[in-house]
Amino acid sequence: MLVYILNRSGKPLMPCSASKARRLLKANKANVIKIEPFTIQLLYGSSGYKQEITLGVDAGSKVIGLSATTESKELYSAEVQLRSDIVDLLSTRRQNRRTRRNRLRYRKPRFLNRVKSKNKGWLAPSIENKIQTHLTVVGNVYKILPISKVIVEVASFDIQKIKNPNISGTDYQQGEMMDFWNVREYVLFRDSHKCHGKKGCKNKILNVHHIESRKTGGNCPSNLITLCEECHNDYHKGKLNLNLKRGQGFKDAVFMGIMRWSFYNKLKELYHKVSLTYGYITKNTRIRNELPKEHRVDALCISSNPQAKRLDYFYFSKKVRCHNRQIHKANILKGGIKKLNQAQFEVKGFRLFDKIQYQSKLYYIFGRRNSGFFDIRTLDGTKVNKGSVNCKSFKLIEKRKSLLTERRTAG
Repeated sequence: MLVYILNRSGKPLMPCSASKARRLLKANKANVIKIEPFTIQLLYGSSGYKQEITLGVDAGSKVIGLSATTESKELYSAEVQLRSDIVDLLSTRRQNRRTRRNRLRYRKPRFLNRVKSKNKGWLAPSIENKIQTHLTVVGNVYKILPISKVIVEVASFDIQKIKNPNISGTDYQQGEMMDFWNVREYVLFRDSHKCHGKKGCKNKILNVHHIESRKTGGNCPSNLITLCEECHNDYHKGKLNLNLKRGQGFKDAVFMGIMRWSFYNKLKELYHKVSLTYGYITKNTRIRNELPKEHRVDALCISSNPQAKRLDYFYFSKKVRCHNRQIHKANILKGGIKKLNQAQFEVKGFRLFDKIQYQSKLYYIFGRRNSGFFDIRTLDGTKVNKGSVNCKSFKLIEKRKSLLTERRTAG
């Protein structure tokens, strides 16, 4: 295992072996700065020998791949899982806000504070969070390694070409809903004004049904299907079971199209020697070198050193929310009482997502109880003993952060 080193002033140096780091710590010549990845800081001056290190970044909408390499070996390998709950959380917050202002009590809007057109370069919160996470994880690598240059893979997707491979010319200006008044009219026409519920259904009153929740699936035609009023009501009452699957979604492709230049331009503002590469180049490099298809391996290919000796482990990180700002539960109890949604800041001295050590292994706190019995797990969701563990039997290793990290063996 490589140990990352900072000099006395906090600048990164080339990593060393675990045995050398152990000798430095025993001789009181260094202090531990970080657990994962394990990082130490020297207490004496160093010559600061450095090599040319290239950081490859495989940008993505769900997972980021990172690989820092020299010509001969890989020094850092990681995969970061991004948040996917922001759209649902914001939709729930909007739903609760509208309930408060309309159904419970009416309050005239005091000022218009949600005009997006005035904010040049505005991005949706879900996209902005993912871009900021990309910048954060790249910055974290810069803190532990003397990176010389960064290479980022970007991708552009022709969504209309994916839907219709034969599209060309002026067809790009004529979408699938051309000449239709709205989405509902198009969906009814697409489904031939027939109910897709019970066989032989003769009810002529037709509704448009959302296959996935409107909060997360939206109102795109691929998420809508035609049902008669009777089947629609029976389905929502649980009397009718329909095996419905929404059509192909393009959320990931749209995200990559929006974020690629924003991410690249912000990287150029923060660091020098930032360049681009493209997916077809990465794929060709991976196939020529007979490497497996994984995000961190793609990042290795992006770094232009596919023949470098790979690490036998990698760091897996998971992005979690910083704080739950919802004060009360959405459901109102009897007597008009609202139950608090937020737990105590600390329970028995521990916070949610604190890293702890239990039976010589590292875990994270995923649930807390006032009794002192906590739910501790690894980042893949594996529970310890399939139940709760008394907080007296483990010790705190590291306070919670928005990026939870653990070391895993490379397959």
